[in-house]
This record gives sequence, C-alpha cells and structure tokens, in this order.
Amino acid sequence: MPVEIRKKLLTVESIYHEGGPPRSEPIKMACIAVVLKNPYAGRYVEDLSGLVEDAKVLAKAIVPELLAAVGGPDKVQAYGKGAIVGLDGELEHGAIWHEAGGWSMRAELPQAKSIVPAAKVVAAAGTRLQIPLHHIEAAYVRSHFTTMDVGAIDSPRANELLYALVVSTGTRVHERLGGLRADKISVGDGQR
Repeated sequence: MPVEIRKKLLTVESIYHEGGPPRSEPIKMACIAVVLKNPYAGRYVEDLSGLVEDAKVLAKAIVPELLAAVGGPDKVQAYGKGAIVGLDGELEHGAIWHEAGGWSMRAELPQAKSIVPAAKVVAAAGTRLQIPLHHIEAAYVRSHFTTMDVGAIDSPRANELLYALVVSTGTRVHERLGGLRADKISVGDGQR
C-alpha cells in the first residue's frame, strides 16, 4: 500500500522573547507535517499493519529534513509528535504514528532516551493540534515542557491523515520555574 501524499508542510519558528529580555540567539521550534490519503477511511479494517509499515518509511524520509531545519540533530533538545485524523477515519489511524514517528525521530538523535510525547484527534479540516514537547533525554526536565501549534486550513480532509513531528532547540524562552534541570539528568532512564 503506497502512501499517497497530498502535501508536506515545514514550519520553523524563531522565538526571541515573550515580553521578557530578548535572546541574542532564538529558540527554534520546527514542525514537519504530511497530509496523506487514509487508506482505511470510511471502513473498519482489523489489520492496520500495512499503513504502520508505510508510515515508518514516511517518517524515516521526513526526519532528516526536520532536523536540518533547526541546524542538525545535535541542536535538538525537545521533541513531540501528533496526528489529526479526518472525520472518515478513527483515532487508531492516528495511533499508527506513535511507533512510526517516534522511533524514526529517536533513531536520528543519539542522546534520545525519553518517550516522544504525543497528541492525536479525529477532527475536521482546519483543526489545530497542540503537540506537547519534552526533553529528549529525560521526560521530567520541566524547563522543556511546551507545545507547538500544528495544522492547516484545508487539512485533513475527511479521507486524509495529517502526521506531524516537532522539535525544539531549547527550553521555553523565559523558563524560570525550577524542577529537574537538563544539566542534572543522572539516571539515564528517559525519565530522570
């Protein structure tokens, strides 16, 4: 089952401040999203493995472009993933992206140990999804808890899927609330 892509979106945000002191070098957040035909739209299919395998191939193809958008894998400090399923699909079609997107991104980030957080929804075209991000080495590093707004006005159509991956080069731009610091990661279990 070949993936039928309608479009791909690459968004890069450079964040200098949110009302506080401007940074000399911005935090960069980037998202790559692909809008594709949902081969299971409008019908229940027990075995979803065909799209699972195709989604893995798709993710491996788009991850390098996402990482290059922020300056390479060594710049990435936080990540996340998400899916918007068109109205003729089901939430499980979005869940396919957990393994395909998450593992493909982690494979390109040698320091990555934490799970890739996710959001998914069944919704109409134009829906915006807040995709959560956290630190790539330890999920409890509070400074990197943030979200990136993802979506497209015409997507996904009822018979489509939107799969997205997001990364960030740093913390929230003015983070200052404490908690586990990135330089205090010690357990190496992906959590602390």
